[in-house]
Amino acid sequence: MDFFTPIVDDPYDWGRITAANALSDIYAMGADPLTALQLVGWPRDTLSFDILGRVIKGGLSVMQDAGCTVVGGHSVDDAEPKYGFAVTGMAPPGEITTNSAAEPGQVLILTKPLGTGVISTAAKHGTASEEVVRAAVDMMVQLNRGAATAARRIGVKAVTDVTGFGLLGHLSEMTRGSGVSAEIDAETVPVLEGVLDLCAKGEISGGTKRNLTAVAHLTTYDHIHDDMRVVLADAQTSGGLLMAVDKPLVNALLSALADEGAKAFSIGRIIEKAFAHGPSGNILVS
Repeated sequence: MDFFTPIVDDPYDWGRITAANALSDIYAMGADPLTALQLVGWPRDTLSFDILGRVIKGGLSVMQDAGCTVVGGHSVDDAEPKYGFAVTGMAPPGEITTNSAAEPGQVLILTKPLGTGVISTAAKHGTASEEVVRAAVDMMVQLNRGAATAARRIGVKAVTDVTGFGLLGHLSEMTRGSGVSAEIDAETVPVLEGVLDLCAKGEISGGTKRNLTAVAHLTTYDHIHDDMRVVLADAQTSGGLLMAVDKPLVNALLSALADEGAKAFSIGRIIEKAFAHGPSGNILVS
């Protein structure tokens, strides 16, 4: 279940992004979405129901594309608009992917660039160009269905989606759950155009700042600029999938992702627990 307040101006786009984001958890576990319930909070006395209709139309368009049936939902009068879905999916037990199955020696593959949180924050302040915002919206409405299909085809077992906790937060969940550590090559991490410039202008959300604090005790940086640290912890909306794949299967996965029309970026590796007497889950960024 996932819902949030508007992150873009266009109601239709907000609905599409919300639906894609809600479906992402299903895809991250190797499942196919079956049904969804809509969740709506709406300030009926201050915002037109015509606007809500455009939000719902956007959400339903993505659910239809995903083959997911919206079977109902619930709405409440709310001082601030909110929209989301509770989604149910199904996967064969042997094909379920989790964020606790990573093993040393595996390669980390990310399927979408980072920076949507920075761009959304900048859009609210009017400091992001239309081109930068449109590129972020186009990426956020993309389903992770193709990436999940490719992962299942190759037999990947360790997968998580990258959303509100940022890349470092979701990777730390994977490393701690698996009892391993990770190394990230910062230069290989994909970043949406314009994001680093917006970081330099201070367009950083409160969620991203909390993410940085939350992973501080687990993360070691080797000459990484502050702006890139922000990007690595940037609170994403409808981000990509992060997969840990056996090294001999990397080329097969990249080929499968290309077949599904999904992007792929090799950004690091899983390693043995970095410190024998420290916590598992350490992340080294160089």
